[in-house]
Amino acid sequence: MTGPKWPGAPLEKLVHNDATHTMTTPKTPHAYREAAFTHGYEFTQGSGYALPEYPFTEPPELTTGETRRYPVVIVGSGITGLTLACALAQLGVDTVLLDEDNTVGVKGASSRGICYTQKSLEIFDRLGIYQRIAAKGIQWSIGRTFAGQDEVYSFDLRQQSNFNLSAQPPFINIQQFYIEGYLVERIYALGHVDLRWKSRVVAFEQDAACATLTVETPAGTYTLQADHVIDATGSHTPFHAWCGATMTAKRGDDRWCIADVRFKELPPAERHTWIEAPFNENRAVWQHLMADDVWRIDYQMAPNADPSVVSREDAVRERLKKQFGKDVDCEIVWVGSYAYRSQCLDQMRIGHVFFMGDTAKVVSPFGARGGNTGVADADNLAWKLAAVLKGRAPASLLDSYHEERHEAAVQNVAVTNRTARYLRPADGPERVFRHATISLARQYPFARQLVNTGRMAVANSYTRSSICDRTGGQSVQNVAFQWAKGRAGTVNELLAWADGNLLLLVFGDLSATAGERLGQIASHAPLRCVQVLGPDTRPLAREHVRDPLGHLQGACHVFGHAWALVRPDGYLAATGEAVDATLVQAIEHALGMQSRSLS
Repeated sequence: MTGPKWPGAPLEKLVHNDATHTMTTPKTPHAYREAAFTHGYEFTQGSGYALPEYPFTEPPELTTGETRRYPVVIVGSGITGLTLACALAQLGVDTVLLDEDNTVGVKGASSRGICYTQKSLEIFDRLGIYQRIAAKGIQWSIGRTFAGQDEVYSFDLRQQSNFNLSAQPPFINIQQFYIEGYLVERIYALGHVDLRWKSRVVAFEQDAACATLTVETPAGTYTLQADHVIDATGSHTPFHAWCGATMTAKRGDDRWCIADVRFKELPPAERHTWIEAPFNENRAVWQHLMADDVWRIDYQMAPNADPSVVSREDAVRERLKKQFGKDVDCEIVWVGSYAYRSQCLDQMRIGHVFFMGDTAKVVSPFGARGGNTGVADADNLAWKLAAVLKGRAPASLLDSYHEERHEAAVQNVAVTNRTARYLRPADGPERVFRHATISLARQYPFARQLVNTGRMAVANSYTRSSICDRTGGQSVQNVAFQWAKGRAGTVNELLAWADGNLLLLVFGDLSATAGERLGQIASHAPLRCVQVLGPDTRPLAREHVRDPLGHLQGACHVFGHAWALVRPDGYLAATGEAVDATLVQAIEHALGMQSRSLS
């Protein structure tokens, strides 16, 4: 199956310009309402980005008049929906993906997310698009924080043990629409996904049997049914009202303005943040390099700032002159204003509907906890849907999606809200605390970690999951090992070999009795087993690898003779020592066949 490429040039060579592209669609019986601007991005300025446009194809329901039923329907082709569709395609699950637009990137919000974490990059590696991201994006590990003219905090993530062993770097900066475009092309190459552009869901209902969606297109309106619906349409989704979803929400008065800028003379390729920038009326500023030598600069504005004013090109140029000097030579690519808020659904699954990405929670974008958590939501649900639909696990496995990802959402909302309060403190204790930490950080190293410009995102652990043992719930880094014949390998290659099944890693010597038990277990469960050996140990199992540096064992958080049960999303389900009933129970739990007490 093949699909359209980005118009005019290969994806890696696409650059921003004023060009527009047209597409031909069938004659329509009525005018299709184009996707609307959201989040105040109607005030955007700049030369803009040239984004791809994908063709509308009339769906079969409009030809036959029949209401078809599908196992999975995803609504929304942002980074979350596309990640889920790509993961399901790779697992061989047929999916319908609906989107009201015909391009990537939210209407008017072209740059959006830019900073992608190591866990997201590991996921993209499994999906087959990491190399394109690495070639296009900017790797970084050094961050510096300033208060006025003083550097009060710095870090190098490469020097931190929780980042330095993976095959992927701590972070890559790249405009979100590039990743979305790579995912679209990968989906077209994999097949299994019916991508339906310019398809807006305008009505929804569900009963015990299935969900029914009414879809509006340029060629007419039709209905379809689904066993599982995934809402990835964003924070303004109508599914909240349709499903009666409840949430905890908070809206502040913090206002920001993004400027995507290309300079003639490049600043250092580091993450720079200012808590009190003298060139921005002592308000905060963020500075990141992205792909195409474009810098993303976020300026904190006054609480009563008018987005139509702060987004004007002359206002942006004035801010740039204050920051970089009156002779700064630059091109403004894109500008947009926005306000921070947070919300989190009380339930991330209601009936047949799963909420993920910004439909499930909205966080302030401090520490790269927005789009990255949507990618993790998709990765979490994909293998579970595939296991259920292929008969490898009962439907109860899907209940763990809310357990795990809601815990992550609550944690990420709390972490980013603390940063938001630090950057926009209320009068009283919050302002006194910020002033004290900045003053102390100028002189004393112990206080520098109290300076909060965003706690950088890491893979969330699952402590309340019914399908993870107390010894599990942690993400396994994509570390290196050696295949039996000496070739270098990574954890992601082992997960690909497991092909959607659970992966059991058995470290150290293996008795003949234990080997026989493993064979029996694997013959009755969706499980692939591998013996992991030191450099000189004689193997008992045919499927074995070597871990001469101990990185694989360390990534699984076990020592000596032990086993680690790894899920298809690269998370530990459980660890143990003996090949006995404990292992059997761990496999059953990981597949949702038994519930574990959370007390």
